[in-house]
Amino acid sequence: MKVTVIGAGEMGRGIALVFAQYGNQVTLEDAYREQLDRALKYVDENIAKMTERGIIKSDEGPAIRERIKVSSSLEESVAGAELVVEAVPEIVELKQDIFKKLDELSSPNTILATNTSNIKISEICKYVSRKGRVLGMHFFNPANRMKLVEVIRSEFTEDEYFQKAVSIVESIGKTPVRVLKDSPGFIVNRINAPDMLFFCTVLDANIVKPEELDAYAKSQGLPMGPYELMDFVGLDTVVHSLDYYAKTLSEEYLKCKILRNMVQAGKLGKKSGSGFYDWSTGRANIPKASPSEKVTMMDIFAIEINEAVKLIEEEVALPDEIETAVKLGMNRPFGPISVAKSLTNAEVKKVLENISRTYGVKIFEPAKSIAEGRMKDVISIKAFPKKEVKREEVKEEKKEERVEKKYLSIIVEKRGNYVARILLNRPRHNFINSDLLKDLESALLDLWEDREVRVVVISSSGQTFSAGAELTQFIPGTFDFVEYSRKGERVFKLIQEIPKIVIAEIKGYALGGGFELALSCDIRVSTPNAQIGFPEVTLGLIPAWSGSQRLSRVAGVSRASYLILTGKRISGEEAKQFGIISEVFPEEKIDEETIKIAESISLGSSPIAASLAKRLINRGVDIAYDSALEMESMAAGVLYGTEDLKEGISAMLQKRKPSFQGK
Repeated sequence: MKVTVIGAGEMGRGIALVFAQYGNQVTLEDAYREQLDRALKYVDENIAKMTERGIIKSDEGPAIRERIKVSSSLEESVAGAELVVEAVPEIVELKQDIFKKLDELSSPNTILATNTSNIKISEICKYVSRKGRVLGMHFFNPANRMKLVEVIRSEFTEDEYFQKAVSIVESIGKTPVRVLKDSPGFIVNRINAPDMLFFCTVLDANIVKPEELDAYAKSQGLPMGPYELMDFVGLDTVVHSLDYYAKTLSEEYLKCKILRNMVQAGKLGKKSGSGFYDWSTGRANIPKASPSEKVTMMDIFAIEINEAVKLIEEEVALPDEIETAVKLGMNRPFGPISVAKSLTNAEVKKVLENISRTYGVKIFEPAKSIAEGRMKDVISIKAFPKKEVKREEVKEEKKEERVEKKYLSIIVEKRGNYVARILLNRPRHNFINSDLLKDLESALLDLWEDREVRVVVISSSGQTFSAGAELTQFIPGTFDFVEYSRKGERVFKLIQEIPKIVIAEIKGYALGGGFELALSCDIRVSTPNAQIGFPEVTLGLIPAWSGSQRLSRVAGVSRASYLILTGKRISGEEAKQFGIISEVFPEEKIDEETIKIAESISLGSSPIAASLAKRLINRGVDIAYDSALEMESMAAGVLYGTEDLKEGISAMLQKRKPSFQGK
């Protein structure tokens, strides 16, 4: 595909690089030659870094660079382009002028996208005659590394162009979130808007000092406090955004005083060397301060949940899209929707009422759904009410429903010969969270009654099986953590209970919860250099998804004690010596060899016999020896009357492979 990027600044050059990286021919246009020179230098430096880090192969770099052309002629740049992405500064008039020219110069079916972070698409395309092909494609900085792209439709955007834009974003390795209604700030910046106002009004009210609240934020695990972050972004940029929200959302965004005074005094943050902090060395020199709890994470959570609910009420975006956008756009382990699910409506409402009353800002008052006690209903919706559609649009809707993925965190695929694979799909390390547990539970229950599946392989779509539980997931309190632990135990017990043989294919890391997942399986295979272990005690935890019990049953009490109490990692080879792993295969062959084992069981073993044998092995260790022998006799009696037994004996006598039917 031929892509044109307008504007060779920080965002434009990153967007050009990512399109070229995925095989597209890119023309980067800018009126200033020096900007183009800087952009090409940026491209060369980043290609070198990607090669050094193994992100791309050494022979891919020159090809990527070759696909990027530069130009100072808008007309020449746009000629023949299938997609144009505008990435000039956030000035409405400038963008309007560019889009007016693009409308005249581009082919009729060219998608015209703006990388605006705040401005409504309908404003930008004011002077465009064919508005149906104009939409937002908001990348996040740095564009070549951040996974999120907000795809925004205006009231004029036609379905054909919107769906195509979503597909294009997926084709360049990004995660698109669908913004279904044109609204200032879209998702991420809209949710961040009341945060910025809140942190400003806190200072205006002289509640805390910047360094005290930043110290508190860092004590809660955030990489930067709010004031350090605003300094880093640029206080003038923050004020500019607040001014735009004041014009388009609420005049209350003008209430922020201290930021405006700082900008007027030339204190812009890092870019000017001084803001809330001294940046003369290139880093923030933050005075030492004790964390203040006059503002809490609950205050911030409530404000963000409130804005998320407003976005849903306004039908700007669906809850799952909002959650994904905030997690990826703000580099967080969880978003406002998952936090809201862990809180009651009354808790959120009370905090919002208190904040609004304390600071005299109506923006912080509870959204309508929260005020009426319907927060849980709103954050659970999966689709907005359908509007009247033209007859020709109906087919397109049905087509979209057919390709919708069933699972978010895993991939389930049938391999033929009665084998299914569950691939953990949360790159890069497949950290296990509530969503993955939910998907895994659902997949196991779906496979439970599937007579076309006899063996299940649990593996990963990447190079890591699972590096453990996502410890940064939001869990409100002690009892909630107990229930989270019990949930993991219940899901992993399903693996033990399912009447199928389950094989864990370990590569990369199998640590903590990932190791517990593997221990729940009937058979474990591994690559030689896989890293396996329980690091929990070194973090102040214990294996809490059945690992403390399962490992001793698999490897013995002495070895279990050694691994759990030291937190030591062992390789796949060592794990085989410990009796934890059954087979070790080279990394390049493990997928193939694991499927061979699965098929040898699915085709060579009676599914009824295998299921009962699995049950005897798992149950036998928990009951008295005589009782286990009684279970064994009963199971043998059940098998004696099966068609599979007759088939097995006949096949043996006829010297052929059996064809078991599970009857």
